[in-house]
Amino acid sequence: MSWTRIRSVVLRHWIVLRRAPHRWFEISVWPILDVMLWGSLGVFVAKSDTTSRAATPYLLAGIVMFWTFTQAQFAISLGVNEETWTRNILNVLTTPLNEAEYIAGLVIFGMLKMVLCMATLTVATVVLFDFDVSELGWGIIPIAALLIINGWALALVAVGLVLRLGQSAEILIWGLNYLLMAVSGVFFPADALPHGIGVVADYLPTTQAFSALRELLDGKPLPWGTLGVSLVGSIIFFGLSLALVVWLLRLFRRRGFVTRYS
Repeated sequence: MSWTRIRSVVLRHWIVLRRAPHRWFEISVWPILDVMLWGSLGVFVAKSDTTSRAATPYLLAGIVMFWTFTQAQFAISLGVNEETWTRNILNVLTTPLNEAEYIAGLVIFGMLKMVLCMATLTVATVVLFDFDVSELGWGIIPIAALLIINGWALALVAVGLVLRLGQSAEILIWGLNYLLMAVSGVFFPADALPHGIGVVADYLPTTQAFSALRELLDGKPLPWGTLGVSLVGSIIFFGLSLALVVWLLRLFRRRGFVTRYS
C-alpha cells in the first residue's frame, strides 16, 4: 500500500468538504438538530413523570453514539458515492490506486469527520442539556469502536448495492442506518420492541453495544461479556459485508456497469 496514494484520497475529499459549506450539515447541523429533538423529548418525559428522570441521559447518550455509527457508515458510502455523482469512478478505477488504498483513505477522512462531529455533539449536549457523554469514562471507547466497525460493515453493503443496482439505490445509504437505529435499541432495551422484532434484535451486534451503553449510564461496570458477544457479531457482519462487496464489485467490472457513471 502506498501512503502517498492514500493521502491523495484524503486530500481530495477534504478539498471538496472545505469548498462546499452545505456538506458541513452532516457534521454539525443534523447532529445538533437530533440532540435538540431527543434531548427535548427526554426533558418533556421527565417533567411529565417524576419517575422518568433518567430519560434524558438515555436519549442523549444514544443519539451521540448513533452518530458515531452513522459517521463511520457515511465516511465510506458517501465517499464512494462522491465519485459516482461527479462521474469520476472510471478515472479512479484506471489509476494505480487499488481498492484497499482507496478504502483506507476514506476511513482516515471519515475519522476526521467523526472527530469534528463528536466535538459538535459534545458541545451541543453540554450547552443545551448539561450532559457530557465523556463523563461515562473510558468504557465509552470499546462501545464506540464496536459501533464504528458496524458502521463500516453497513457502508460496504450500501456501496455494493449502489454499484450493482445503480444510483436509484442511493436511498439505502441513508435508509439502512436508520433501519438499524429502529431495531438496535438505541434508546431502549430490545425487549421493548414488538415481540418478533425484539427477538431478532437481540442477535444484532449493535443491540449489544447499546445495551452496554445503558449499563454504563446506570452506573454499573462495563459488561465485558456483552461486549464480547457484540465483537464476535461485528466481526462476522464485517466479514460477510466484505465478501458481498467484493463479489458485487467483480460483477460491476465484468458486466461493464461502470458505464452508468461515466
